[in-house]
Amino acid sequence: MENVVSSSPDYSIYGLVMHADPVVKGVLVILVLASVAVWAVILEKIIRLQRLNASIGRLEKAVHQAPDPGNRLVGSVLAAAKREDADADQRGESAAELREFRERAMRSALKSELRRLEVGLPLLATIGSAAPFVGLFGTVWGIVNSFTAIAQQKDTSLAVVAPGIAEALIATAIGLAAAIPAVVAYNQISVSLGRAYARGNAAIMELAKRPIGAQLGDEPVPLRAGKRF
Repeated sequence: MENVVSSSPDYSIYGLVMHADPVVKGVLVILVLASVAVWAVILEKIIRLQRLNASIGRLEKAVHQAPDPGNRLVGSVLAAAKREDADADQRGESAAELREFRERAMRSALKSELRRLEVGLPLLATIGSAAPFVGLFGTVWGIVNSFTAIAQQKDTSLAVVAPGIAEALIATAIGLAAAIPAVVAYNQISVSLGRAYARGNAAIMELAKRPIGAQLGDEPVPLRAGKRF
């Protein structure tokens, strides 16, 4: 009796995976690594988005009070404005033109900082779109093996068919487990970056109205007569 019990097949998920076809095992390994990569990117983006929101908040505060020179985003945006201010007299721009160039320079600096957070998003998009198909490949391969076992044993009972199909469906499940968080995270991060840019752009439009040099605590440089914002 003990020999019968010990030799009974293991139908747990672990047992099914360990007895799966080598191709199916390879698919499962790929999907597990993809899932780990997805969660690593998600955790990294959560931390960086929190820092970004804090930086955008400091940029918004810079409209009404002294800016934080130690903040990277604020420093980059205001440094871009200061470079435009330094070249204003040489170019002979009007006040309206200067404001336009300053806004453009500050927006470019803001976009450069936001692009740093876009690293990893293509990976999320790729895994989100490809993981279900990779899992489906493992499923199809496992089902083919199940039908092969039926043909070899000439037995259509569930005891012969069920294990192979169960192994195959595990690949689909893990593929979805990797893809769903990737798609959700990609959409949420994209929305968060869009909102951060909208907030930063609104602050930039206000900063561009301020006197030249005021952003970095310098003495404002007066504009030529008749050319005021």
